[in-house]
Order: sequence, then structure tokens, then C-alpha cells
Amino acid sequence: MALTIDDLFASPEHYLHSFDGDAAVFMPMDRSAYHRSIFLDGRISPAADGEMVLPIASLPAAVPAPKPTAWIFHVAHCGSTLLARALDRPAANLVLREPLALRQTAVFPDRRRFALATAMISKRYKADLPTIVKANVPVNFLLPDLAAQDPQAGAIFLYLGLGDYLSAILRSDNHRDWLRRVTGQLAPYLGDTSNLTDPERAAMLWLAQLRAFAQALDGMPNGRALDAELFFADPAPVLEASGRCLGAPLSRDEAAAITAGSLFSTYSKNPDVAFDNEARTRRKAELAHALSGELDQARQWLADNGADAATILAKLEGAALI
Repeated sequence: MALTIDDLFASPEHYLHSFDGDAAVFMPMDRSAYHRSIFLDGRISPAADGEMVLPIASLPAAVPAPKPTAWIFHVAHCGSTLLARALDRPAANLVLREPLALRQTAVFPDRRRFALATAMISKRYKADLPTIVKANVPVNFLLPDLAAQDPQAGAIFLYLGLGDYLSAILRSDNHRDWLRRVTGQLAPYLGDTSNLTDPERAAMLWLAQLRAFAQALDGMPNGRALDAELFFADPAPVLEASGRCLGAPLSRDEAAAITAGSLFSTYSKNPDVAFDNEARTRRKAELAHALSGELDQARQWLADNGADAATILAKLEGAALI
């Protein structure tokens, strides 16, 4: 049977992976492919070879409205991949981790592509269970549009305190390269950061994202904030509460079994690497010492530029998931 445009908008098996110039790139997927694809960007593991490239102009000008979608928004390097993978049970909700097409619409804003991306990621396998999307950092700056599109969406805003965030972001050359790259891409939202040091850039990015989260909570009454340290310290009740918030309910026993399993004893981005909360806590203490001078520099930047930081943190704490 020939594939139709309606099929593209109805079935998750046809995944809008990315935009390439004036074309939309679709990849073949199935439930297993989504589950094993830790990320849906260049690291995607499709169901088969053979991407399909269509001119964007060939797609309908007026796309179907997105189905209700649940969200995990996060500040990066704060356990979002772990949380999303823990919620990814093949018999339950479809979970999409960092869809590239949506990220592209944040870095290169375009109303038509935003409508296409949000409609496509809302597709689901089970009619009564919303797809959960773990976004990435640029998508945080689409929050006003996403909140307006579906104010009732379930959402978790995952964050770290400044010191913990700085340790996570500044801990290696690769992480610093990411920081410089993403803040450069987000210049339309952040302004020019080229004269800032790495710790100052990190503090600016942290504050900008928390401001976006606090504002989004005003327009998303079903949104909840989560300090990642609470998740790391006692993941089972947080996972259970996350399932309720995002329309992916799981029992206390299910949450306990998942958090006691191999997912929580390996690195969430690479299951071949052993890593658990004890190792993370040990690394965190080592980094706090090694980075102490840069942490002071970031805190000084925040003192000079973030008069609202304490108010924002209090607002997030007031909307806590658990």
C-alpha cells in the first residue's frame, strides 16, 4: 500500500528526524527502535535503512494540531536521560529523547517547522497515553510557544542548584566545548557571550533556563519542578511521582524495581559504563574542590546579574514535584 501524507502524520513509524535545507527527513522506526535510541539526533538507531526526504513545501500548509504531549524540560547534565529512560517502558507511553527537528526550530525559529515538529512528535502508539518528550536545552527557549499550544500539558522542569550545575557543566573539555557551542547557538535569546569566561557563560545559561522554567509554570498549571539532587538521592518515589505527572503511571513496586535495576548502576548515556549515585557523589566532591575558583567567579557573575535568582528558585521549590 502506498504511503500517504496522512500516514506521515498518524503513525510513529514515520519519524520526522530533522530538517535539511528545504527538506524534511523521515526515518523508519518501530517501538523497539525508539526504545533503544537513547537519543533521536545523529545517534538514532532506526528500524531499518532508508531515510525518506520530502520537500517541506510538499507537506500540508495547515498541519494537524498536536495531540496532548508530556514533557521533560531540563538544564542539561542533570539526570534527564536517566529519568526519561526509566519512564520508557515498551508496554506504556512512547518516550522520545531529544528530537532533533524540534531543537532545530529553537535554534532557527520558523513557525511552519515548529508546527510540523510538534505535530510529528505528538504521535503515539497508545491512544490513551501521551507521548513523553525529553527536550534539550535550546527547546527551553520555545517554552512560551509550547505552553500556549497546550497549557494543560504535564511537564517536569528538571534543574540543579548553581554549584551542582557548574560542576556538571565545567567538568571536562568536552562539556566546556558544548557550553560554548550551545551559548553561541542561543545568542538570539542570551545575547553575545563571547567575552564571558566559561563559568560566567554557565551561570548565564543556568539563570536564563530557570527564568524560562519559572515563567512557564505560570502558564502550565500541570507542570512541576524537580531538583535533580532529590532524584539522584531517592529515585524510586521521584520516578513514581514523575509517572503520575506525565501520564505514565507506574506502581510503587514498579518504580522500586526499575531504580534497583541495571539502568541505575550504569551511565545513562552509555550503558556499557558502570556509574551510580555513589560514583556521582564522589565525582561531585572532587570537582567542587578542583573548580572552587571558577565556582566563585560564576557566583560573582550571578551576584552582579541575577538579582531575581533567589525568587526564581523559591518559585520552583513552591511547584515541587515531590
